[in-house]
Amino acid sequence: MAKEMLSEELSARMEQDKRNRTYVDRSCPDEMAKRRYGNTTDTPVWRPRFAKDIDRIMYSPYYNRYTDKTQVFSLVKNDDITRRSLHVQLVSRIARTIGRALNLNLDLIEAIALGHDIGHTPFAHTGEVFLNQLYQSHTGRYFNHNIHSVRVLDKVFSLNLSLQTLVGIAGHNGEIELEEYRPVPMESFEQFDAELEKCYTIPGYANKIQPSTLEGNVVRISDIIAYLGKDRQDAARIQMIEQNAFPSSDIGTVNSEIINNLVVNIIENSYGKPYIKLDAKHFAAVKSVKRENYALIYENEPSRIKLEQMAKPMMTEIYEQLLEDLRLGKKNSPIFRHHIDYVNQSHYPRPVPYEQSEPNDIIVDYIASMTDDYLIDLYHFLFPNSPYHVEYTGYFTDLQCLE
Repeated sequence: MAKEMLSEELSARMEQDKRNRTYVDRSCPDEMAKRRYGNTTDTPVWRPRFAKDIDRIMYSPYYNRYTDKTQVFSLVKNDDITRRSLHVQLVSRIARTIGRALNLNLDLIEAIALGHDIGHTPFAHTGEVFLNQLYQSHTGRYFNHNIHSVRVLDKVFSLNLSLQTLVGIAGHNGEIELEEYRPVPMESFEQFDAELEKCYTIPGYANKIQPSTLEGNVVRISDIIAYLGKDRQDAARIQMIEQNAFPSSDIGTVNSEIINNLVVNIIENSYGKPYIKLDAKHFAAVKSVKRENYALIYENEPSRIKLEQMAKPMMTEIYEQLLEDLRLGKKNSPIFRHHIDYVNQSHYPRPVPYEQSEPNDIIVDYIASMTDDYLIDLYHFLFPNSPYHVEYTGYFTDLQCLE
């Protein structure tokens, strides 16, 4: 289908507003940034406050680990499919395109986008399910990657990020699409902490956290836009589906069409407004495309069975072994040498020493931080004689099938 374009009327209005500086400013200004430990080290003249959040996230110890974390397709050796590192960049790029058109704060958008998945587990949402089951069985509490992203950036490493950035990260849930996104005020860290605690104790509450800014809501909808078409593209590249497996829709079928048409529609319906909105037709199409993705991709993702048979028991044995090592104080265990010592090497102030955290929280912090390969290597280090072994689909598997 043809790519949509902004209406001539809105295009003319946007050009005039830009030229005359008459646009409605609904951005979150840097001077509104609230930090848990104050803004005493900020240098807003040359390094705005939300830009500082970007830097702190990108230079944080776990940012590198995005590179080898599964986005959708685990156990596949293929440099042409999306890893989580590319996903957060795509979310940032799409969100900044929308944010620029709507005259929002691009630094705040980028900070939320780059940090939103830093608490994600290895093996994507399948790994998240496994870790949640383990954590819940030991503590009765729930693990959710969006809430854990906040924990990583605010507790494991006390980066003193702004409240607006942290709320945007907590409220980024890309699994729930809305026709209209409105900011929900979050006035203080005390209120935010109380909301986060509910996410650990009330099933499904983590899906109810909403961004407190338009910038956060732009990231939230951009998270969906970034994966709808890209996951289809990746599925075709690993030959899971045919290139033409999906029917035509009102937002297109290929990645570039879907991104363009949704971005255009959001700008058309949100410019100058106190909300981010899709019209009814495009919203219905988003829901339809997501259903198709679930039917043809997510529910049939080829590694799911292997992960259930191999990765789940591996993660379980790692969890139990590390928890025992921690409680027995085995200083030569990876939980100390590769996790607690690593966290403590980062010179971020914290009110309570990290090793005094609840033991299960420490184990969850460590496992969630792992890349896919890290978890597999750790398992074979801890259990060298185990029969569990994960095999990857290689670059040339399709050629081997022809021999």
